[in-house]
Amino acid sequence: MLRSLITGFLILSFTVALSQEDAVSLTLEESIRIALENNLDLQSAQLRSKRANVNFRRARNSVLPDLGGSYNIGLSNGRSIDPFTNAYINRELTFSNAGLSLDAVIFNGFNLLNRIRQSKLNLRASQMEVEEEKQNLMLDVTLAYLTVLNNRDLVQLAENRLETTAEQVNRLQTLYNEEVGNPADFTDIQGQAAVERTGIIQSRNNLQESLLNLEQLLNITYDVAPEGIQLLVDLEPYSYSAEQVYEEALNSLPTFKARELRVEAARKGVHVARSLYIPEISLFGQLNTNYSSAAQIFLEKGTTTVETGNFVTIDNQQIPVFANQTQFTEEPITYNDQFTNNLNSVVGVSVRLPIFNGFEAKNNVALEKINLQESIVEMDNTSLRLKQTIEQAHNDMQAAYTRYNILQEQVAAFEESFRINEIRFNSGVSTIVEYTISKNNLDNARINLANAKYEYLLRVKVLDYYRGII
Repeated sequence: MLRSLITGFLILSFTVALSQEDAVSLTLEESIRIALENNLDLQSAQLRSKRANVNFRRARNSVLPDLGGSYNIGLSNGRSIDPFTNAYINRELTFSNAGLSLDAVIFNGFNLLNRIRQSKLNLRASQMEVEEEKQNLMLDVTLAYLTVLNNRDLVQLAENRLETTAEQVNRLQTLYNEEVGNPADFTDIQGQAAVERTGIIQSRNNLQESLLNLEQLLNITYDVAPEGIQLLVDLEPYSYSAEQVYEEALNSLPTFKARELRVEAARKGVHVARSLYIPEISLFGQLNTNYSSAAQIFLEKGTTTVETGNFVTIDNQQIPVFANQTQFTEEPITYNDQFTNNLNSVVGVSVRLPIFNGFEAKNNVALEKINLQESIVEMDNTSLRLKQTIEQAHNDMQAAYTRYNILQEQVAAFEESFRINEIRFNSGVSTIVEYTISKNNLDNARINLANAKYEYLLRVKVLDYYRGII
């Protein structure tokens, strides 16, 4: 029965192995590249940087003058004002107006200049935050990748552990069938095999979870089979102190640079708010013209003799008086001529004095000062958290390195102990209990050694990340 269970378990292992063969093999470098292309958090950071770039361009363009044009044409019926003569008329009238306006700020307390500088600092900060997101993602992928390799090694150790136990199961079953030796040895080894099969299931589950975590970071829908990377058996001690790592982090880490830029941008925000206390001087200009269908031009077409209504007496006879009168003809003024003749311009300077605005300027300055203090606190808090994290990571790295060296000695000792106990058990000199204890000690030491090795590598990667190496 046990042989059937082990056979079924090996078939399941073979099935899992086949499914792993269908997965796409990725190196660490390929995994990082895919993550940088697909990760949604990074894409959000890039969009925020693009928005900051648009805000910078908008602030920079705000120093340009405002130039606007207007044009309208309409039809009026009934009593209205002739836009050409400003007289009341009662007729159908076609009218049109056109104009250009210019408004340019000459001085406003350096408001525009400080806004440009603030927007530029925010743009640089957002670019640093994109680099921060990239480096964080690269670190997360690296740690997830190493975790997969660690869990894969643990699966291999668990399978090797069961394979060794299965050999003893076969040997003791033969003795059990021949009624030789202690029958309890066979049942004990059966229980040990069951424990180890359970351990394999847990190890494979941990491996699958780590694979899912890696695939989520990469934002992919296919399975991943990371390619093994060459690891040095004799790991070298880390050559940088926690203080050295912290100093390099302050100079190279995008996180801290972004916080510094946010502080400088907040300072410019205070200057922008203070400009509301200062008068604003602007230059303005206008160019206008109009058209009216009622506008007429009178042209002379000749003269005629008409009675004036007066009389002269000649020889007691009244004779009417005639005079020459000029004759005119009406013609409409063309659209183009009216637009040319009616053209007028206005140029001037305006000054806006901030006398009272409901303490808006005062409150804006107070709010910007609070934003500045928040930025400074955030930068100081980032520096403090960074120092604490580096110190903790450095301590964990040193502990992992020390533990790794100790575990190497422990594995060597338990390997020799298990070799002796296996010979003694196979010879019938020692008991199953001694054999099992010795085997478990070796297996656990190997698992602990693998964990310590990868833990040390993980801590080194974290410290290198803070140094700007990833």
